[in-house]
Amino acid sequence: MLKRLGSVDALRGCTVALMLLVNDPGDWVHTYWPLKHAEWNGCTPTDLVFPFFLFVVGVSIALAIGPRVEQGADSHALMQAALKRALRIVLLGLAINVIAWLLLPGAHLRLLGVLQRIGVCFAGAALFAIYTPPRVQWAAIATLLLGYWGVLLAGGSLEPFANIASRTDFALFGHTVYQIDPITGRGHDPEGLLSSFPSLATSLLGLRAGQWLRQRNTRALMLSGIAWLLLGLAWSLVFPLNKNLWSSSFVLWTAGWATLALLLFHWLIDRRGWPAIGRRFGVNAVAAYAGSELMQILLPALGVQGPLYQHAFADWITPLAGPYIASLAYAVVFVAMWWAVVAVMDRRKLYLKL
Repeated sequence: MLKRLGSVDALRGCTVALMLLVNDPGDWVHTYWPLKHAEWNGCTPTDLVFPFFLFVVGVSIALAIGPRVEQGADSHALMQAALKRALRIVLLGLAINVIAWLLLPGAHLRLLGVLQRIGVCFAGAALFAIYTPPRVQWAAIATLLLGYWGVLLAGGSLEPFANIASRTDFALFGHTVYQIDPITGRGHDPEGLLSSFPSLATSLLGLRAGQWLRQRNTRALMLSGIAWLLLGLAWSLVFPLNKNLWSSSFVLWTAGWATLALLLFHWLIDRRGWPAIGRRFGVNAVAAYAGSELMQILLPALGVQGPLYQHAFADWITPLAGPYIASLAYAVVFVAMWWAVVAVMDRRKLYLKL
């Protein structure tokens, strides 16, 4: 069995750190554009963060489950363990949403979310890793991407709230979706049901990249990364890059960058011996993400966040460097604080494993 690779933990950890950075600015109005999502079509650096994480989910499954499958481990036991872990991740995400609904004034109950999608993609990718050969996985990726494109085209619109993915989510989940259009009353959720299918394709591409990583096949990683970028860019001419819809072109575009990032981390850390920067976030990814989400619920619920940002950051940084720097400083300090938390956990060998 391949030993644990520092590159994968580091890539996962850097992705989680970026998640915290973009999710927790001091002031949403004064946020640099690379730290914000595209409003609809397009892809900013921030839009790469979540697909990177789902891609690494697939890589991790290839490294953890792949060897056990090859050694003849009981498939039913492996799948049962994977489904239980996926369910715990989904329930954690739902619990965080319920806490936000109970504590934040004006919040509505949301059933879907980031952790819920991670749990679903983890379960799906694990199922493919355990029960299917590579050719079936490639066929599934193609089917998911082409099929999703066809479904959205058949829906007649790719516009906000009017597309079939948003309409389906609103029909199924009603006002528990992420966003309601005050003009039309329609709803939309970026982690909705239909868009979970191409999201699974993101994790399956990570699964295949993880297998190449196990085989030390850096040539395949490099060529596939370039190929996904070119295919995604070409496809975007007729099916725009869109994180909210998790468009098929977006899947390939982001998987291309994720594959090349994995190759770079592998070459620098596993082969050249560079320090695995981000590893501490990577080995406690759930603790860092879930803990930060809870903190961002509790601070405003207790009436602390506004005064804290104003007095500790905005009042003195804004006159010196402007409001954008003040907002970014808050986010950087927030990430640094959580790095200190996971560093202490790592030194004490405390790892939250759902």
